[in-house]
Parts: sequence; C-alpha cells; structure tokens
Amino acid sequence: MNKKFTRGLALAASAALVFGAVATTQANAASEVTIAVQGPFTGDYAQLGVDQYPGAQFAVAKYNATKPKVKIKLIKADSQCDGTVAANVAPGIAANAAVVGVIGTSCSGEARNSIPSYKAAGLAMVSPSATAVDLTDPLSKNNGSPVFHRVVVNDATQGPALAKYATLGLKKPKVFLIDDKSPYGAGLIVAVKDALPAYGTVAGQDSVPVPLSDWTSVVSKVKASGAAVVIYGGYDADAAKFVKALRDNGYKGIFAGGDGVDTSAFPGLAGSAAEGVRMTAPDVPFDTLVSKAVLKDFQKITGVKVPGLYVTSAYDSANIYIDCIKKGNTTRSTILDCVNDGLWKGIGGGAISFDQDGDVIGGAAVGGYLVKKGKIIYDKKL
Repeated sequence: MNKKFTRGLALAASAALVFGAVATTQANAASEVTIAVQGPFTGDYAQLGVDQYPGAQFAVAKYNATKPKVKIKLIKADSQCDGTVAANVAPGIAANAAVVGVIGTSCSGEARNSIPSYKAAGLAMVSPSATAVDLTDPLSKNNGSPVFHRVVVNDATQGPALAKYATLGLKKPKVFLIDDKSPYGAGLIVAVKDALPAYGTVAGQDSVPVPLSDWTSVVSKVKASGAAVVIYGGYDADAAKFVKALRDNGYKGIFAGGDGVDTSAFPGLAGSAAEGVRMTAPDVPFDTLVSKAVLKDFQKITGVKVPGLYVTSAYDSANIYIDCIKKGNTTRSTILDCVNDGLWKGIGGGAISFDQDGDVIGGAAVGGYLVKKGKIIYDKKL
C-alpha cells in the first residue's frame, strides 16, 4: 500500500476519533472511560497490531460483562508502526478527554514520537511490545518517564537472547548482521552485536532503508561474507522479502530475527522460505497459559482461533488498567499514579510492576520461536 496514502488515512482516522469522542465525553464521564490501543492496524506492518489487539479486547470484554459501575470503551489508534504517523495521531488521542490510558505503542518508533504528547497530557502508556532501550533510559532524550511503561523486557535482554538462539547448534559461526534503520531494528542489532562474541563472530554488517524492492545486493554481501547465520533487525514484511531473496539465490544458512518478525503473517509472507526461521520474543503464547475453557471463550469473543504474538502482553497491559479502574481511579492523573506504583499478577502467574523508568520488574523471559511446516511454534525459554 502507498505509504503516503496510508498515512493520510491514519490522520483522517485520528481526527475523526478526536472530534467524535470529545462530544460524548461529558455524558459518559460518570459511567464509562476510554482506553486507546495504539499500534499498526493498516499498512505493511499491520499484523503486529492485529495480533495484539485481541488480548486487550478479551480482557475488556470480560470486565465489562461483570456489569461494573464504570465500563471501559476500547478504541484503536492506528499509527502504522511509523513514527511520522504516530507524531500526528498521538496529539489527537491526548486531546480526547475521554481517553484515560493507552495500551501501546506497539512499535518503538511510534513510542518515541508519541511520548511528547502523552507526557504533556499526563496520559499513561503501557506497551505490550515496544522494546527499544532508549525509551526507558533516563539519559536519553527519548525516555518516556513518567508516562511510558512496558510489560516486556527491553532489547538489552532480547539482543543477547537472539544472538544465542540464532547460533544455537553451531560452534562460533560467522554471522551477518543487518537492520532496517528503524529505532527498533537498529537498536536490536546493537544489542545483538554487543553479545555476539560469546556465540560467534561478525562476518559483515549492513543497514538497509525499507521498503526495499530488490535485495540482490544485500544477498551478495551475505554470500561473499561466508556467514553461516544472518540476523535481521526489523519487521515481518521486509524480513519475508529478504529471506525469500536469500533462499532464491541459494543461501542455505540460518536466518533469524527478533519479535518484529514474529507475527502470524510472516509464514504466509515468506512462503517456503520461512521454514526453519528462528525468532525471539519476550512473550509466552497465550494458549499455553490458559485452560481450554478460557481459550474457547477467547476464540468466541475475539473471533481469533489461534492467538498471535503478544496477546499475553496486551491482555496483561489491559488488566493493569482494569485493576486501577476497579480501585476507583478514573482520571488520567490517578490512573498514572496507580500504574506507576502498582503490583499485579500476570496471566502467566508472575508478578508485574514497573521500576522508576518504566521497565518491567518481572514479566516473561525471552522465548525462542521456530517456523515449522508453515506455522510458528514456541520452541523454548532462553
């Protein structure tokens, strides 16, 4: 899809959201609050947001079914995993007085450009998947304190796990590192490179602006380097094109990527080239944590048969807000205080809280995922 066109759609949707919702704020204030789920719902990287949303949807639907005094309305804020779009969407969310919290953003670039608006508005963010280190680095201009929080570990943890998993079974292999120049992709590869000496050696490195129609020159660099492993920092649509180009040109080595690659769309996008691709993510599959009865209920409410990546994290993020609202917090300031100071139990059973910079204390360990017979399977805890 044309990126300028999709950005236009996102901006139009944002404007409609603001003007449509503000008009009803006074009427609903006593009985309903709104939480925005911000991430990509259209565009090349939409599957990340599409995979996550049902986790929040399920949590809120279950809560509203209890007929609480204060109901929750869930809305989508489509920033397309694009920082430029997010910079235009976030002010609209911040200006909507009905919104008392944000589940998101999904992507780190979105977070960087949304944080200024949410800081100014005192609007809490709880992200299920934005992993860039600088978002919680107090020395970084991009730090989101005190509004930004994430229920997943950051790339300072995921990077070493990806280096380990990508090279598993090989003895100090040559590794080619490549990123998409995004805040997430470039940051992840920095963390991978720092950890790589324990597992292998860098045979080559490149940064490629995406979308890229022809990966031939990159493939040539990989093959010339003699690398047995390629580690990609970026998102599913571009990773699929890259691994297809590698396989079409005879590359037989391991292809690995982080959680940006690990969406339910990736196997279909990459086709047969996806087979054997290794991925990491700081999340545990929802369907491995819940009973068959709960899974059936999830499927009925969301219409999703197989929960995608970060359903667990989105579910936990939503339940943090739900718990705060249950305790009588219905304004932005009281909800922000609740999120900053609270302690919760995640669906996996572990305790969740946030440090002073917004990083999770507790949360899921990084897991390794594999594509087998066209499906992504959870392989192991790393």
